[in-house]
Amino acid sequence: MVTTYKEALDWIHGRLRLGIKPGLKRMEAMMSELGSPETKLKAVHIGGTNGKGSTVTFLRSILEASGYSVGTFTSPYIEQFNERISVNGQAISDGEIVELVNVIHPLAHKLEETELGGPTEFEVITAMAFYYFGHVHPVDIVLFEVGLGGRLDSTNIIQPMASVITNIGLDHTNILGNTYEEIAFEKAGIIKENTPVFTAVQHKGSLQVIKNQASEKNASILVLNEDFSIVKYQGLTKGEQFSLKSKFGDLTDLELGMIGKHQTENASLAVVALQYLDEQKLITVTEQSIRTGLSAAYWPGRFEVLSEQPLVILDGAHNDEGVSKLVETLSTRYANRSIHIVFAALKDKKLDKMIAQLDQVADQITFVSFDFPRAAAAEALVKLSHSEHKLGVEDWRTYLSEEVARLKEEEVLVITGSLYFISEVKSYLRITSQSSKILLKQ
Repeated sequence: MVTTYKEALDWIHGRLRLGIKPGLKRMEAMMSELGSPETKLKAVHIGGTNGKGSTVTFLRSILEASGYSVGTFTSPYIEQFNERISVNGQAISDGEIVELVNVIHPLAHKLEETELGGPTEFEVITAMAFYYFGHVHPVDIVLFEVGLGGRLDSTNIIQPMASVITNIGLDHTNILGNTYEEIAFEKAGIIKENTPVFTAVQHKGSLQVIKNQASEKNASILVLNEDFSIVKYQGLTKGEQFSLKSKFGDLTDLELGMIGKHQTENASLAVVALQYLDEQKLITVTEQSIRTGLSAAYWPGRFEVLSEQPLVILDGAHNDEGVSKLVETLSTRYANRSIHIVFAALKDKKLDKMIAQLDQVADQITFVSFDFPRAAAAEALVKLSHSEHKLGVEDWRTYLSEEVARLKEEEVLVITGSLYFISEVKSYLRITSQSSKILLKQ
């Protein structure tokens, strides 16, 4: 039994030693012991390579504006571990984490004595979320973000009202496959019998795989640019504006507070999925709640403007597709500014294409490392860059503080890469903001 929050986190993170073990049998065994809490939930399941967290945020914000209590299970966290299990955007308390660990701990020990083996860190956290929303704090709707892949992800024991697949990219290829189609098959594994699926996947081969899986499961499917479309797009000073055409009717001049043209795709997925559920009388959403929810939606670490004077942006672009969206947004919005990029990444990622794209948009690029077992060394990242203005730094904290302090009006500092790095950066800058030039937005 654990008695403190630190003990609880130490035990959870200690499960990292077990690595990643795709499969559902350990989850099913734990849920059986807990009285199958996952069967008590009204849920939406969100998978894909990029955009999952943003789509969860749009869904949550619209549902909240419609008067629902909404639980979310997301990963990783940006500022606090507890964020992974939240209600209406508020992370659960330290005390609740301790209580949940004391429920799951004996089940993990019991599994370790079987041929299934002990649950991984992610399986433990997923089990905590199921138990929390099923028994401790029931809510109207729970939004579950897939951790890795989909078919064998530990969240995939739920029977959701709808499944959402954002896009497909070549990420986690050592586990999910080396082609878009192989990865799409894993992502499409969240599609359930007779359960609608909504997707923004554009790669033709990937989309066909998803359509085939939907057909096999007798699941209706709505596809961006086929069944619904984005029209009249324009970037706003602090967000995006677009109109949405679908069989549910046209919604004109929708506004987002989140920056990046790609966010209109994530928002469209959320809107159409909820409109479908409304049509099926599973929920009730109005045009006004859609507008209010989209405008209010906020997701940390996704092209997040930490400060406007000086201009400091935080973006968790941690794979090729994410970097492409970042570069597109920077090129569109800040072509007249000097762009300084600070980048850190995990060494098991395919980094050459990511860095090549950043090289093209950066007037200066600095590579750093951070305290994480899989973090790439700054020196190794520098070697992959062909920029004439590159630098490698080991002490990123001191470096960032100095860079923020000397940043000029015509410059923009973009801190990007691994979400684990982004998490450390945001916590550090928030702590040091009072003694530095940066004024973090709250």
